[in-house]
Amino acid sequence: MKVLHIIPSVASVRGGPSQAIIQMVSALRSQGIDAEIVATNDNGKELLDVPLYQLTDQLGEYDNVPIRFFPRFSPNINAVREFAFSWSLTIWLWQHMADYDLIHVHAIFSYASTIAMAIARFKKIPYINRPLGQLCEWSLQQSKLRKDIYLNVIERSNLWHSQFLHFTADQEKSEFEQLGLDIPSFVVPHGVHIPNLIAEARVQIHQLLQVPDHCPIILFMSRIHPKKGLEYLIPALGKLKVQNQDLNFVLAIAGSGEPDYISKIKDLVDTHDLSDRTHWVGFVKGAAKNIYLQGADLFALTSHSENFGIAAIEALAAGTPVLITDGVAIAPMVKEQQIGYVTKLEIEAIAQSLQNFLKNFDQKESAGDRQRFQQVINDKYSWRSISSQLIKIYETIVYKVS
Repeated sequence: MKVLHIIPSVASVRGGPSQAIIQMVSALRSQGIDAEIVATNDNGKELLDVPLYQLTDQLGEYDNVPIRFFPRFSPNINAVREFAFSWSLTIWLWQHMADYDLIHVHAIFSYASTIAMAIARFKKIPYINRPLGQLCEWSLQQSKLRKDIYLNVIERSNLWHSQFLHFTADQEKSEFEQLGLDIPSFVVPHGVHIPNLIAEARVQIHQLLQVPDHCPIILFMSRIHPKKGLEYLIPALGKLKVQNQDLNFVLAIAGSGEPDYISKIKDLVDTHDLSDRTHWVGFVKGAAKNIYLQGADLFALTSHSENFGIAAIEALAAGTPVLITDGVAIAPMVKEQQIGYVTKLEIEAIAQSLQNFLKNFDQKESAGDRQRFQQVINDKYSWRSISSQLIKIYETIVYKVS
C-alpha cells in the first residue's frame, strides 16, 4: 500500500505536529507501509536548507524518512508567507497523486493541505484529514473572520469529501462535533518513543543550570507562542514567590519563537521578579532534550488549547510529572492515571497546583514514580500500537474504494 502524507512544513519551528508526522511515517514504514511525505521548505520566516523536488531519505534530522520538499513562496508579508503557497507542489501533486492508494493530509487553512484535498477530490483519490486542532474552539477564534470565510468557501467541501477526519484525542473530536458538520471521524493519538532512563539526568540538568540539588526545576519546553499560556504560568510563579518566600524553584524555558513575542515574555519575567529564577535554554533537541525532559522535576504546559499535547506526552514518556491545563486534550488521561496536575487556565488555579507540587515535592519519591509514568505512556501511546491502528483504518478505506 502506498500512502502519501502531506503537510505544509516539517520544520521544528512549527512545533509538535510537524515532528510527529516524521515519527508516524517512520512507524508505518517499519510495518511495511510504503509511506512518504510531501512538504514545502517552510521554516517560519526562513527556509529549510534541503534538496528540492527529489525524494530524499538521507536526512538524519528527519530520521531518514522519505520526504519530497517544494519551494514555498516567501514574500515579506507574514500572512502570505504563512499560507505556504507553492506552485511547484501543485504541479507535482496534480501529476503524481494517482500513484498513491491513499492520501493522509495534515492541517487545514494552509495552501499545501487545501490544494492536496482539492486535487484528491478531482482525481477521486481517497483521503484523510488530520486538522491539527484547527477545528477546536480556541483555534477558530484566532483570525476568526478569515477562518470563517475560508472554512465556508473552501475548506468545508474538502472536509466533507474526506473519508475520515483524524483526531488525536476525544476532546478534539468533541469540540469538532459542536460545529455540526456531519463528517465521519476516528480518534488515534500520536505515538511517542519511550527513552531509556538516564541515571544522572537530574544531576546533569542541575549542573547545566547551576541550580542547587534541593531546588526543583520546572520545565517549559514547547514553541514560545501565545497559545502556550506563558502569560499565565509566569504570573502564577511570581505569585508563589511573593506569598511563599520559603518555596524553592527555578523555571527553565526551552523553545523558540518569534523574537518580538519572546521579548514580551522576558519583560513579563522581569515584571514578576523572576529573572533570578528563570533560565532561557533556547531550542534543544536530541540528547540535550532528553536530559532536560528527564532531569526536570515538573513539566508545565499551561496552554489555551492543545488537540493532543505532544510535549507533555514526551515529558511523561521521560518519567516526568506534568502540570497541564484542561485545554490540553490529554488532561482526562493525566487525571485518571494520576501522573500529574490538571488545572484551569487561571493564574490563581495554576499557582495553587504549583504550590501543591512544591510543598509535597520529595526527590526520592519522584525518582520512584518515573518508571510507572513511562509504563502508563508505553501502554497507551507506543508508536507500534498507534501505527497498527492507522494501518487497519487505511486498509478499510482502500479496500472499500477499490
